[in-house]
Amino acid sequence: MYIETITSEELNELEYASFPGKITVIDEVGPEFNKAITYLRSQKVIGFDTETRPCFGPNQPRYGVALLQLSGPGKAFLFRVNKIGMHRRLCNLLASEKIIKVGAAIHDDIRGLQKLRDFQADGFVDLQKIVADYGIRDKSVKKMTAIILGFRISKTQQLSNWEAETLSESQCKYAATDAWVCREMYLKLMRSEKNPLIEKEKV
Repeated sequence: MYIETITSEELNELEYASFPGKITVIDEVGPEFNKAITYLRSQKVIGFDTETRPCFGPNQPRYGVALLQLSGPGKAFLFRVNKIGMHRRLCNLLASEKIIKVGAAIHDDIRGLQKLRDFQADGFVDLQKIVADYGIRDKSVKKMTAIILGFRISKTQQLSNWEAETLSESQCKYAATDAWVCREMYLKLMRSEKNPLIEKEKV
């Protein structure tokens, strides 16, 4: 059983954690891109997220998706789609019903990627739509991570420039972590019992 919600004070008491594996930035279609696709297609469940350069005023242009993050258990790949676009093999991966892609509030992420290249998204799970079955009311990635996994993640890079010529180490760690925790949360929930009171209300 999980708690319904977590306060800021309780959150601040938790230890920080971040993606512990290897992070690879993909900014061209070549051998590293092909290795990434091969690895990701070998996974049954992968974490999913995107990043977009923030807009800080009404007169600034609206930016498109800059980064697509996909994570397995030990490797995370950051595809700089603002540079390489949505390659056909990436689209096929996101369209595969055999590979579960787990994220949070994924509708806008998917729509942003489809603006780069149209594809049929399949095999996606939105954590925000399933956590209520486990009695969890908080919907932010930060709070869901704290409730389900028991640690906190840093969001300090969220509003950084995702179209920078080179992504910083902090940006890469942040981006990989966001995708990875979605995968880890989903796997833990699948091993957990749903809240019996919630199930009773549905009957």
